Amino acid sequence: MSFHKYHEKVQEGDTVILYLGYENMHAIQIKRGAVFQTKYGALKHNDIIGTIYGSRVHCPKGYLYVLYPTPELWTSNLPHRTQILYSTDISVVSLQLDLKPGAVVVESGTGSASLSHAIIRSILPDGHLYTFEFHKERAQKAEEEFKDHGLSEYVTVTHKDVCQFGFDLEDVADAVFLDLPVPWDALPSAKKALKKQGGRICSFSPCIEQVQKTCACLDELGFEEISTMECLVRNYDVRTINLPNPEFSKEKSKSQPTDTRKMEQEDMDTDSPKGDDSVKCEESADTNSKACDVKDKNQSGDVLDVPSWDYIGRKSDANFTFKSGISLGRMPGHTGYLTFATLYPL
Repeated sequence: MSFHKYHEKVQEGDTVILYLGYENMHAIQIKRGAVFQTKYGALKHNDIIGTIYGSRVHCPKGYLYVLYPTPELWTSNLPHRTQILYSTDISVVSLQLDLKPGAVVVESGTGSASLSHAIIRSILPDGHLYTFEFHKERAQKAEEEFKDHGLSEYVTVTHKDVCQFGFDLEDVADAVFLDLPVPWDALPSAKKALKKQGGRICSFSPCIEQVQKTCACLDELGFEEISTMECLVRNYDVRTINLPNPEFSKEKSKSQPTDTRKMEQEDMDTDSPKGDDSVKCEESADTNSKACDVKDKNQSGDVLDVPSWDYIGRKSDANFTFKSGISLGRMPGHTGYLTFATLYPL
């Protein structure tokens, strides 16, 4: 199996991504005679071997797709040994560290190797990654995964506590990435690992106190262009909104301006029979117009709340329809702060 050399058909020993839905994917290693259980029933590995990547594979109760693994798909489906970096942060790290083919990168710690796969993909075919992990079992597991994915020649995994013992590298790296509890202890060794021509460094920190201490240490060591950024994903809910078309006739222009809420009330009055409790209006305290509390009934007769703009669309020839992106009231929390700095040539 190789993450960087594509082959068309599934082979025994390949790591494949089973796609059952956007939030339902699984990464499995193909073994002849094995069976994988899905929500659509049992999937025999023998049925996958020899199929073309991207093909639809049928199960007893449905079907799924077999996808060739990429660093992005691996990030979404890898076995979690630690908290990982996701594609949003990884894309910023790759850009800010100026990763390109032939670059040499030093990383600590390896963790679940989510970022490691993306770095290797960026520096192929002539680059190399030196990754350090202080936990022995995690380092061994990461090394096995790199071997299974055909990436072992591009990465060197070392079991070591770099905060205490350093990297033992000098004048080799174009970029350094640190994901450590005390990154300032590893910064002097990271500076030695960077090439004399200069390079970039990134430190991932979960709290602002770590960022402040890291920035102070970077300044003392002679790094420049120190900046910290936070990546947040803002989701938007796309809705269809209907509004009445404005009337610009002379009669309307001579009269007082049209109140949108009055127009809504008039449209609802024409659609609702007199005495119907589905529309209740209350006199507004600050204006002469009426604000309506719109109700509707389902087949069982239960009263339902319906947005007032839904009633404006009853007469399609008098409405203007458009799509609008509405942001959510609350945004999900961040995964951490990314601090970048540049070391210029002496």
